[in-house]
Amino acid sequence: MNKYRSHTCNELRKKDVKSKAFLSGWINKKRDHGNLLFIDLRDNYGITQCIIDKENKNFKDLEKIQLETVIKVEGKVVNRSDETINKDIDTGEIEVSIENFIILGTCKELPMPIFSDQEYAEEIRLKYRYLDLRRKKIHENIILRSKVISFIRSEMNNLGFLEFQTPILTSSSPEGARDFLVPSRLNPGKFYALPQAPQQFKQLIMVSGFDRYFQIAPCFRDEDARADRSPGEFYQLDLEMSFVEQEDVFKVVEKLLVKTFKKFSNKRLMLDKFPKITYKDALLKYGSDKPDLRNPLIINDITEVFSREDVSFEIFKKLVKSGSRVRCIVTKNTKDKPRSFFDNIDKWAKDQGASGLAYFTIEKDKEISAKGPVGKFFSKESLEEIMKKTEAKVGDSIFLACDKQKNLEKITSVARDKIARDLNLIDENVFAFCWVVDYPIFEIDEQTKKIKFSHNPFSMPQGNVEKLNFEKPLNMLAFQYDIVCNGVELSSGAIRNHIPELMYKLFSIAGYDKKQVDEKFSGMINALSYGAPPHGGIAPGIDRIVMLLANEKNIREVTMFPMNQNAQDLMMNAPSDVSENQLKELNLSLKLKK
Repeated sequence: MNKYRSHTCNELRKKDVKSKAFLSGWINKKRDHGNLLFIDLRDNYGITQCIIDKENKNFKDLEKIQLETVIKVEGKVVNRSDETINKDIDTGEIEVSIENFIILGTCKELPMPIFSDQEYAEEIRLKYRYLDLRRKKIHENIILRSKVISFIRSEMNNLGFLEFQTPILTSSSPEGARDFLVPSRLNPGKFYALPQAPQQFKQLIMVSGFDRYFQIAPCFRDEDARADRSPGEFYQLDLEMSFVEQEDVFKVVEKLLVKTFKKFSNKRLMLDKFPKITYKDALLKYGSDKPDLRNPLIINDITEVFSREDVSFEIFKKLVKSGSRVRCIVTKNTKDKPRSFFDNIDKWAKDQGASGLAYFTIEKDKEISAKGPVGKFFSKESLEEIMKKTEAKVGDSIFLACDKQKNLEKITSVARDKIARDLNLIDENVFAFCWVVDYPIFEIDEQTKKIKFSHNPFSMPQGNVEKLNFEKPLNMLAFQYDIVCNGVELSSGAIRNHIPELMYKLFSIAGYDKKQVDEKFSGMINALSYGAPPHGGIAPGIDRIVMLLANEKNIREVTMFPMNQNAQDLMMNAPSDVSENQLKELNLSLKLKK
């Protein structure tokens, strides 16, 4: 028998009453009732209430012991009285009457309470992460993460995938973010890069004749932190399949995600079959390629209405003539909302850096009219055209924004979310998945004004390869897709370009000559020249999946040892200085900017 415990702190039940037990764990709480001391003993599995009375020789020692001290208690299992039964814990019908105890690990004064899930400053939580991880909510999140990963592994095996590990030290690659570089001691002046994703390796696995690969892969990107993105590193379910088309990848991913989300959450799925939305439609209808389909509000483009002579909204008309567009959001049956509701949204839009949101409400007495600050600028006929384009009805309100397309998409996207939340339209008990498809291969870099890859440079273009129009590269679409849930992008994926000549051509459009491609992607381009199968894949983010399942807003809450916003590990003091000797071994010297 283990010398530290006969049971965990979640095992004892009424059937164990009158038996002897010894438990080990952390002192979670103490309640001193004068003649009786109650101690909640906690381990990884749960909590058991232990009691000791004043006559016991150990009473005074336990009375003054610090919370979070690790102890072993020995005693008899007894029934709780009916009025003290705790239905919130599994061991709530019994308690252990302490006869003896020993201290296994002492505890200094705590920098933060453990028994409470109250919010604490990020700096404290990350510096003492090992204490933070003892707290109930985050402890359960990390256990959930482990269970989700184990389940995914099992399901991937059931789906016929084999798990392989790909290298961590590799070459630098233009994946879209900054690389983390590792200097080579044996090759002075040269550097490895930590992989932003196993992209090239997983394609090489397909070229090697394996049919279905997966990996719970660590990825490294020198990016700024966001609520749904860790700075530095993250994990993804990386998968690749040979001899597949886009729909084959969709079937596998949908089957896996539906099973995973149904198993680990009580929320319902809006649809088991995920809808497909083109990238173009996503930007038009939702203002974003990460649409939250729980939100029923749709954005409509009504630019053409402002070419009418019977519309006298001159500010918008002048902007339209200079190249701006007008988009609107219809809110159903909001005629009785107070003026403050509309004005607050207009003010909020200005706080976001936009020029505001114009608005009016559609009314009908004898004929259609518009009530609100800009309602007078629209004729009956122009309002009827807007109603036809937007499916608006009498009693609905319309919010309008006018700007250049990129800015317009940005403000209407966040306004759509803001308005829906103010109207309480979003069902928080639903997971709404969708595919965003038909991404353009290329886009214009806003800084350099040159053509660049919009997503993955290894994606296969849509259409007949022999008849692609390379003269209009911005019109070319790829078999590129994103999976989105509740407005969170879980992953990008693609059917890969496995034809070397086509790859050279596409890279040339993005400004890479043949020599650069051969140098940057020598392993890949050579491999594709020796008989490569059509293949494709995707890589859903593990951290984001668990974040959604745990109903958390920040990825830090489901990551065991995250960095802070400045990519610093406060607990381990990383990044840190290195010695001169270490730099000499690597043939490096530092020249820091002042």
